[in-house]
Amino acid sequence: MAEAGKETRQFRAEVRKVLHILTNSLYTNREIFLRELVSNASDALDKLRFRVNRGESPREPDLPLEIRISIDKDAKTLTIADTGLGMSAGELAENLGTIAKSGSEEFLAGLAAEARSAGEESGDKDKAAADAANIIGRFGVGFYSVFMVADKVEVTSRPAFGENAQAHVWISDGLGTYSVETCDAEEPKRGTVIRAHLKDDAVEFLEKFRVESAIRKHSAFVPFPVFVDGERVNTQPALWREPKTSVTREQYDDFYKALTYDAKAPLDAQHIAVDAPVQFNALLYIPDSSQDFFGADRDFWGLDLYARRVLIQHRNKELIPEYLAFLKGVVDTEDLPLNISRETLQENVLLRKINQVIVKQTLSHLEKMAANDAEKYKRFWQLHGKVFKLGYHDFPNRERVSALLRFNSSTLPDADALTSLDDYMARAPEGQKTFWY
Repeated sequence: MAEAGKETRQFRAEVRKVLHILTNSLYTNREIFLRELVSNASDALDKLRFRVNRGESPREPDLPLEIRISIDKDAKTLTIADTGLGMSAGELAENLGTIAKSGSEEFLAGLAAEARSAGEESGDKDKAAADAANIIGRFGVGFYSVFMVADKVEVTSRPAFGENAQAHVWISDGLGTYSVETCDAEEPKRGTVIRAHLKDDAVEFLEKFRVESAIRKHSAFVPFPVFVDGERVNTQPALWREPKTSVTREQYDDFYKALTYDAKAPLDAQHIAVDAPVQFNALLYIPDSSQDFFGADRDFWGLDLYARRVLIQHRNKELIPEYLAFLKGVVDTEDLPLNISRETLQENVLLRKINQVIVKQTLSHLEKMAANDAEKYKRFWQLHGKVFKLGYHDFPNRERVSALLRFNSSTLPDADALTSLDDYMARAPEGQKTFWY
């Protein structure tokens, strides 16, 4: 293809069919396109940062690593710009002209091959893995979700490395053809700008508050600043990714309030970081108020599931058993195999393993609370004991759950006092084998 000219290419027939499915059937929630484009921008920034950390010098080295979203109501356009890796003309055609061509997947595969061929020391490979760990994209289809809301998309990109600093623009209506041509625009100085010309039935995304709410819901914890019309949207750090020793109780409380919209601080928090038998991070809270899980709130439980800081599913019920429904919080894993749209999860054993670890860790947490802070545990039982009793049906953990149960007894000073089964039997006359109630 000539660098200086313009070339229009046609999607192959079967690719057009796939694209039609992607934009009309795959995603059920149209705001998902913002999540996908922000995730792609985050990946481009991560790739650039990785190469800089290896000692390479990018074009315009003083540009901040950031994502900027702007709205033009008159032109009916939504623009998402990043200062990341950028693409050449050939890469635009290769990555955007081929459905399911994942630049991120290829980038990670290249890292793995490079590490093997170079025979890097273990520490170097670990650092490379850590630098690239935030890369999200794997399937190469998320970009095309933009055609749910746009009837024309322009992608202007300038590569961060290489001698050729020429910008190129990829243009398509998502129906049959796309073109790649040279571009004299000054922006971007480095990275990629996606300009979506919105359909008449998608003008809701020309409202700043609508775009901000979608970013806060799905992409609030991407590791780079995200601005909407000049105002930063993602101000809350992903605390679950931070070392436990660096997080204060005030930060835990503030995160809980932002996550749950609860005005009260939580009763307690547990910060989990697990590498085996499954890798995940979690930040779980015990609220200082109760819910009616046997009535109006029956379906309002579950943990928010993230993959590499991007929200995949709100209130996932597979992560915890029903008797821990009182828990609020987030779980984030690097290892989650997702289906092509990320909206629904493939059947896999990973969630069951995470569930088992959370149960064991939470029971250990409650056991320590019961042993070291009887008043706090009493408060927990008064708020959440009704649903926690359902844990007696968890046969693998029945003995641990039984030891955490609390009851009132006629020997106690008042109706609010509580005893455990072990304490009850310790007071029993010698030879008593039964509980009286």
